[in-house]
Amino acid sequence: MDTQVSFIFTTFLFIFSGVLVMIMAAGFAMLEAGLTRTKNNTTILVKNISLFSISSIMFYLIGYDLMYGSGNSLIGSGSFLSNVSLDTSGDYSGMSDFFFQVMFVATAASVISGTIAERMKIPAFLIFVVLLSGLIYPIQGHWTWGGSLTGEGSLLEGFSDFAGSTIVHSVGGWAALAGVLVLGPRLGKYTNNGIIKPIPGSNIPIATLGLFLLWFGWFGFNGGSQLSMGTSGDVNSIALIVVNTHLAASAGLVFSLITTYLLFKKIDITMLINGALGGLVAVTAAPDVGVMYSIIVGSIGGIIAVCSVIMFDKIKIDDPVGALSVHLMSGIFGTLAVGFTSNSTFLTQLKGVVVIGGFVFITSLIIWIILNKIIGIRVEPEMETLGSDIPECGVEAYPEFKRL
Repeated sequence: MDTQVSFIFTTFLFIFSGVLVMIMAAGFAMLEAGLTRTKNNTTILVKNISLFSISSIMFYLIGYDLMYGSGNSLIGSGSFLSNVSLDTSGDYSGMSDFFFQVMFVATAASVISGTIAERMKIPAFLIFVVLLSGLIYPIQGHWTWGGSLTGEGSLLEGFSDFAGSTIVHSVGGWAALAGVLVLGPRLGKYTNNGIIKPIPGSNIPIATLGLFLLWFGWFGFNGGSQLSMGTSGDVNSIALIVVNTHLAASAGLVFSLITTYLLFKKIDITMLINGALGGLVAVTAAPDVGVMYSIIVGSIGGIIAVCSVIMFDKIKIDDPVGALSVHLMSGIFGTLAVGFTSNSTFLTQLKGVVVIGGFVFITSLIIWIILNKIIGIRVEPEMETLGSDIPECGVEAYPEFKRL
C-alpha cells in the first residue's frame, strides 16, 4: 500500500478507536450510578466527568512523555507532548496516537471511582487521579508498552499484554484495592456478627445501559490496539479482534448466568453485567489469538468475576460495583492465560503481573495513606448516611423525588 494511504488509514484507526473508547467513560458513569444509591449519584457523576478531564490534562502535561519518552530508563523523558512527532513521513499522526492512548488512562482511573463509591471525598479522589494519570500509570506503561523493560535481557522480556488486561485494567484495580483498604467499607455493609448486608443499586436499567456502552466502546479499545491499518492483513486482524472481543463478552455473560443460577437459584442481573465485563477484561490481554481461545477465556473471566464478588464480600472488602472482581481479578487471569499461548510463557506473564501489581499497589497505598493523614479521604458519617450530593455538590440527582 502507498505510504501516504497507510498513514491515513492508521491515523484514522487511532482517531476512530479513541472516539469509541471515549464512550466507555459514559458506560462507567452509568454503571456506577446505577449500582449505587440515588443520594450519591450526583457525586458519582461529578467524579466521572472530572476524572476524565483531569487524566487527559495530566497525560498531556507529563504522562505521555513519561510513558513513551526516549531511552531505556525506568522513566521516560519530556513533557507537553515533546515526544509526539508531527512529521507525516512516519506510520501515523503522533497526535492521533496521543488521543487514542489518553482514553486508556481515563479507563484505569474509572475503575477506582466505582470501588470507592459512596464514601470518599471528591477532592481526595481527584488528587489521586492527578498522580495516577501523571505518574503511576505512565511509569509502568513505560516499562511495557514504552519498551524500557521488555527488550532483550530486560526484566519483563517477552511479557505480552495486547490491549491492557494488566497495564490498564489491573493497574486501576490495584490502585483501587489500596484505596479501599485505607478507606474501609460503607456504613452498615458488614455487621459485627458477620452478616453481609446487601445495599441494592438505584437503577438497574441505567446500569445495564452502562454495560452496553462499555461493550460497544471495547471494540475500539481492543480493535484499535492493533495499532496499524495499513495492509489487508491488519484489517483482517482488526476484524478478528472485534469478533473475539464480542464473543468473549457474550461467553462471560452466559457463564455468569449459569454460575449465579447454580449458586443462588436466581439470575442476578448485576452478576450478569459483571460477568460480561469480566469476559471483556480477560480477553483484552490477547484478543488476537483465536475465536475458541477468546470464548474459553471470556467464560472463565465471567465466572471469576462472579466468584470474586462473593470472595471480596466474605473478607469484608466493600466494592459497590464489583470493579475489583472485574478489572483486577479477571485482568490478572486474562494476563496469565496468555502464558498458555505462543505469545508468551506463564512465568513471564506472572512476573509481569507481580512487578506491575506490586509497584502500583505499594505506590498507591503510600499515596492513599498520606492523603488520609493530610486531608482525610472519607466523608463524615452523617454525610455518608444522608448522602453526599447536597453537601459536596449542592445538587441532587433526582430532586423531584422526595425522600421518605
